[in-house]
Amino acid sequence: MAQYISSDIKQKVISAVRDDGKKVSELATEHGVSTKTIYNWLRAGVSGDNSALQVAKLQREINMLYGLLGKLTAEASRQKK
Repeated sequence: MAQYISSDIKQKVISAVRDDGKKVSELATEHGVSTKTIYNWLRAGVSGDNSALQVAKLQREINMLYGLLGKLTAEASRQKK
């Protein structure tokens, strides 16, 4: 029997993926649903050309790049001293 998930929780999960860049697998474990279910929610809520999955992926990549930039900046400042 399928478990009912309220629309509030669905919106919360979709928002966490789109806006916060959280991983689908983490949210699936946290809310007790499958990753496939969350991907279906995302596909159903997609509007326009930008996929929510692409936006989340790009947000994670941006965060990773900021981390790398910070490390490189710190190394460069150490070498100048």
